[in-house]
Amino acid sequence: MTISRTKKLAGATAAAGLLVALAGCGTAPEGAGSTTEPDDGAAMTDFKACMVSDEGGFNDKSFNQLGLAGLEMAADELGFEIATTESQSASDYAANLDNLASEGCNLIVSVGFLLSAPTVEAALANPDIDYAIIDDYADNDFNGETDAPNIKPLVFDTAQAAFLGGYAAASYSETGKVGTFGGAKIPPVTIFMDGFQLGVEYFNEQNDADVQVVGWDVESQEGQFTDEFAANDRAKQVAQGIIDQDVDVLLPVGGPIYQSAAEAIRDSGGEIALMGVDADVYETDPSVADLLLVSILKGMDVAVYEAAVSAANDEFDVTPFVGTLENDGVGISEFHDFESLVDEGLTDELETVRQGIIDGSIPVESPASP
Repeated sequence: MTISRTKKLAGATAAAGLLVALAGCGTAPEGAGSTTEPDDGAAMTDFKACMVSDEGGFNDKSFNQLGLAGLEMAADELGFEIATTESQSASDYAANLDNLASEGCNLIVSVGFLLSAPTVEAALANPDIDYAIIDDYADNDFNGETDAPNIKPLVFDTAQAAFLGGYAAASYSETGKVGTFGGAKIPPVTIFMDGFQLGVEYFNEQNDADVQVVGWDVESQEGQFTDEFAANDRAKQVAQGIIDQDVDVLLPVGGPIYQSAAEAIRDSGGEIALMGVDADVYETDPSVADLLLVSILKGMDVAVYEAAVSAANDEFDVTPFVGTLENDGVGISEFHDFESLVDEGLTDELETVRQGIIDGSIPVESPASP
């Protein structure tokens, strides 16, 4: 796709300073080995931190990879050993957690909502090991109270950041239609879609516009999903079906499914902007950088880093980490190559909206909010 949005060029302003990109959200690692030892000569030999991925794997350029980046950052700083294991499917979760426990891990981080039940089981069986889980309270009866006393939830109110993304998408759209679809229909996915639609609706209210959202309905909680976190033909077909409805901005929510969405965008030949989630996908996957309007950020690397540092220093605290706009646990990236294509004044509008969300004057409520 060649960027040629001539309508947007006149009077456009740079948005490089748009909101703070989360500390530590730099380029994630290219891959993941099973065990990594520091080479700085200051090894913390009595501590080992471990991580198990969901089925997306550690090279997903997004969700799992960003979590691992936080663990590696802590290991590099403190000099402890880390070990990782990738899950090929949900049936691997319990065995992978058991294997890490048997390898002498002092901290085990589970990446994702889908690992909740096996993480609770593992934590109860290994009370001397510290556990952390991304995107869930590890409360199998959904009462908001963690089901094991040694699990720290790492959760994020990504509806707040997605609200900003939806506002930006609506501002950018020329067809008056923007789209979204997800991987599995689970709260850490639908929370992005909720915030996205609410942001579009707020833009409409503030600008007397009528931008429509294709692929999700926040009221009915129904929409388009691939039912897995994989870049494959199914994801491309879902993306194509939404593109065919004349959208010109597309938000895929589900790790590597954005790669299939990018293929569908290129095949369409249309001027359709892609949006990223979790990491700044412009930085983690340059192959799609020319398509990216903006990314909705979730500071999993920061949360994992803090959990690992506290565990290594024998200061582990199971109080949930809740990422918000106020504590920079969520946010949005720069516009990068689209800086000159967004409407004049959008940066200031987004900062005003951001402050309104923080002070409560602009409510952002999702059924999936932590």
